[in-house]
Amino acid sequence: MSAAATTTAATPPPPAEESRPHIWVVMGGLMLVMLLASLDQTIVSTALPTIVGDLGGLEHLSWVVTAYLLAVTVVTPLYGKLGDLFGRKVVLQAALVLFLIGSALCGLAQGMTELIAFRAIQGLGGGGLMVSAQAAIGDVVPPSERGRYSGLFGAVFGVSSVAGPLLGGFLTTNISWRSIFYVNLPVGIAAFFVLARTLPSVTERRRHQIDYGGTLLLAVGLSAIILATTLGGNTYDWGSPEIVGMGIVGVLALLALTQVERRASEPILPPSLFRNRVFVVCSAVGLVVGFALFGALTYLPLFQQVVRGLSPTASGLQLIPVMGGLLVSSIASGQIITRTGKYKVFPILGTAVAALGLWLLSSLDETTASGVAALHMLVLGLGLGMVMQVLVLATQNAVSYDQLGVATSGATLFRSIGGSLGTAVLGAIFSGRLSSELSEKIPTGASKGTEGGVNPAQIERLPAPLHDAYIASFTDALHSVFVVATCVMVVAFILAWFIQQKPLRQTVESSASDIGESFGAPVDTDSLREITRGLTRLVGRERTLEFLQDTTRRAGIDLSPSAAWLLLRGGAPDAPDDITLYRKLPLVNPSRFDEALADLQAQGLVTANPPTHLTPEGQTIRTDLVAARTDGLRTLIADWSPDENPELDPLLRRLATELEPAA
Repeated sequence: MSAAATTTAATPPPPAEESRPHIWVVMGGLMLVMLLASLDQTIVSTALPTIVGDLGGLEHLSWVVTAYLLAVTVVTPLYGKLGDLFGRKVVLQAALVLFLIGSALCGLAQGMTELIAFRAIQGLGGGGLMVSAQAAIGDVVPPSERGRYSGLFGAVFGVSSVAGPLLGGFLTTNISWRSIFYVNLPVGIAAFFVLARTLPSVTERRRHQIDYGGTLLLAVGLSAIILATTLGGNTYDWGSPEIVGMGIVGVLALLALTQVERRASEPILPPSLFRNRVFVVCSAVGLVVGFALFGALTYLPLFQQVVRGLSPTASGLQLIPVMGGLLVSSIASGQIITRTGKYKVFPILGTAVAALGLWLLSSLDETTASGVAALHMLVLGLGLGMVMQVLVLATQNAVSYDQLGVATSGATLFRSIGGSLGTAVLGAIFSGRLSSELSEKIPTGASKGTEGGVNPAQIERLPAPLHDAYIASFTDALHSVFVVATCVMVVAFILAWFIQQKPLRQTVESSASDIGESFGAPVDTDSLREITRGLTRLVGRERTLEFLQDTTRRAGIDLSPSAAWLLLRGGAPDAPDDITLYRKLPLVNPSRFDEALADLQAQGLVTANPPTHLTPEGQTIRTDLVAARTDGLRTLIADWSPDENPELDPLLRRLATELEPAA
């Protein structure tokens, strides 16, 4: 990035044995806020029929989901830079307060318009929770351990995608649909106070020129286009002044965005990215895949409840095959990519399988057996899992270091845009087709009481002829939704053939197995953080032992990996006065630690009597080890030209002393 990094004055970090006990408390609070924000992307899907039955406004049903997704999409790039400017703690707390205010207002909503507006407020806070919670990891744990905690956040995002419909269905069935919003309040308040007491206030800050103009124009452009496609042909005629006006506003805003981004010092979507073929193609495929995923997840629960007569809880359970298939194929494809270095085949195969799954779902009707429906959903999930994280991987692999962060953020941004567009456009198709079918199959006035909503209980009470006609109309409307989604996915299949296969950089290799990417977890726009994330995942886990052995060979020193790690950590600037305190770290094997300490003492590298610390000879050997290990790390990011990016040197030196023990 072009931003210059400046570190604020801060109290030195406490010794490891003092800071470790509260790390899990902090991480618990951060994961709670991530869970809240990610749950609300899908928790309403199983409650939608009940909500519409209570508030009416069937034609605006999709906006209950779209408003949240759109708000999250627009503010995600902004929050990352605000956290750098003002500190992640205060920004995270402000986002949490905004999210909780939106949640409380959603629970109090008395009409569909109010609920949509309050969902947008919720999303404005939710976007900040996602990106700020992940960025805050760097304020409480060293780089060596961020990979492990980032993995937990990816798991939270994945679990929430499955748990959202289940929890929403359970609360709607047993309490009320309003409780899906109220449940955020006690959890969010608890997380607020935990973070207030434990999350550090001082952080590394970076000077940024925030692209407020670009953010505003992106929000206006997307909102206008989504409103036009949603309301056109339903609330207003396509040629009406309202629809034409919104279309013009949307196009003008996006055209203005291209001009503003050319002059912005730190644009949210740098124009130079669009000269990168891989970024353009991957972004287009990601947009389409997001379109299909969120569109399908919104309307599948409707089918389960209205057509099959299932409860909200049961309809949530029916979505497990989608997420199960996505999880399995995501992990499997990631492992294969890591071993082979080849990734192009997976977007091609994945979009083909996903298109097949959507086409199979278009055949769902009241006679479809549960097992058959589950199989169709499994096919869709298997296809999506082979595409989503690969798009981020290919994008990272094709850009220069200075664009790494913003390109990664851009890839997930387009996927989020696709989700917003997909939910809105498919919603417009569904409501328009349903209205048309009802007018043809049900006599005027006979459907009184059902035209404003899709309350399953209300539909079940209709006389048999009307009930059958309504179900047939509903099924035909859903058929149109999935046929259109299939056609869109075929476009993605064609585009996937244009993704370039390039040799994988070692630093981004580990991203292939990052499950969090499969669910569109938002990322910061900072390149240095993205490099840190890649390196700590690549070296800080199962390869640590091998990397330590390579370090001692480079330095020409006869030490075991455990002894080398202890020597490196024991001489670090923030090391405790007595290095035996490292024995208390959760990941340290006590017996190996004792062996390593005895080895170092026998060679005269650490003192024999407590407090135990490095001897002068030990400090000299440690200096050689740090240099050797830094050189080893530099080879892993040779493709990022570390000589041309001096901000990488402090990161490499720090990682050289902080990688995990070979326990």
